[in-house]
This record gives sequence, structure tokens and C-alpha cells, in this order.
Amino acid sequence: MKAARRPEVRLPPLEPYRGGPLEPDGDYDGVEFREADFVGQDGRGARFMDCALTGCALDETRLHHARVLDSVLTGLRGVGTDLAESTFRDVEVKDARLGGVQMHGSVLERVLIRGGKIDYLNLRTARLKDVVFEGCVLVEPDFGGARLERVEFVDCDLKGADLSGVTLVDVDLRGAASLEIARGVDRLRGAVISSSQLLDLAPVLAAEMGIRVEG
Repeated sequence: MKAARRPEVRLPPLEPYRGGPLEPDGDYDGVEFREADFVGQDGRGARFMDCALTGCALDETRLHHARVLDSVLTGLRGVGTDLAESTFRDVEVKDARLGGVQMHGSVLERVLIRGGKIDYLNLRTARLKDVVFEGCVLVEPDFGGARLERVEFVDCDLKGADLSGVTLVDVDLRGAASLEIARGVDRLRGAVISSSQLLDLAPVLAAEMGIRVEG
């Protein structure tokens, strides 16, 4: 089992964001966004490099195909944020409170998601490599058709996960505080779980294999 490589983000001195709406294909380099309201705005294709986003509102914000590189995102909140086909590389996401985030087809590499709660995260057909979910709550995340390589779940509550069609390589689930798989339990090949997790998953595994347990 190969451990995930965590991001090492060292931000340079940042320039405060001067306000105004996000711009499609905008280029933001070395900018600090603090308590910015991006509700309903269109920043598709934007690039954020060496940036800090703190306490920003992202309800229905359109960031399709955005690129977030060498950045720290803290306390983001929002529902229905569109980050489909986006790229996150060397990024720390801390204490996010998000729901219905669309990240299908996205690429995440060397990403740490620590704390917070994300409901209904859509990562279908996404590619995750060297990603760590730590101390967070994921409610009904959808990993359908995604590829996860060197991904770790540490003190993380994974509730109602959909693993349909997923490909797992060196995925460590042993540290998950809770592990609930709604679909795709047959796709756990390439993952490692603890003996206690195996016992918890036994009824689901038996049902998947058509085994009837009595007595």
C-alpha cells in the first residue's frame, strides 16, 4: 500500500482581491479572496494560482473547467457549485460546508480535504491521485466510474458512498471513522479495509454475492 503524497502549499505574499465579479477565463495569481460573495457568478475556465480563498460563498457559482493550483481554500460554503471538469493540483481545502458540488470529470492531484462537511459530492468519472480526506463528513458521495489512486480516508465519515464502476489503486479505507457503501461494494478490489470494517460490510457483501445468511 503506497501512501498518498500530501500537498505542500507555501503561499507567497498575496494581493487582496479588489472586488467585482468573477470573469470567465479569468487569471488570478497570488490573490487573497476573503469573505467574497460569488453567488450565481460565472467564472468558468478561470485559473487560480497561489491563491487563498477564505469564507467565500459559492452558491450556484459556475466554475466549470476551472484550474486551482498551489492554493488554500478555507471555510468555503455553498450549494450547487459547478466545478465539473476542473483541475485541482497541490491544493488544501479546509472546513468546507458544501452541498451538491458538481466535480464530475475533474482531476484532483495532491489534494487534502480536511474538516467540514460535503453533501452529495459528484465525482463521477473523475481522476483522483494522492488525495486525502481527513476529519471530514462525506454524505452520499458519488465516485461512479472514477479512478482513485493513492487515496486515503482518515477519521472521515463516509456515508452512503456510490462506488459503481470505480477503479481503486492503493486506496486506504482503514482510517475511516465510518464506512457505508450504498452501491459498488463489488468494486473494492485495490482497496484495504480493517477487519472490523469487513465485519460491518459483511451483510452487504453477502447480498452482493447472493449468499443467504440464516441463524
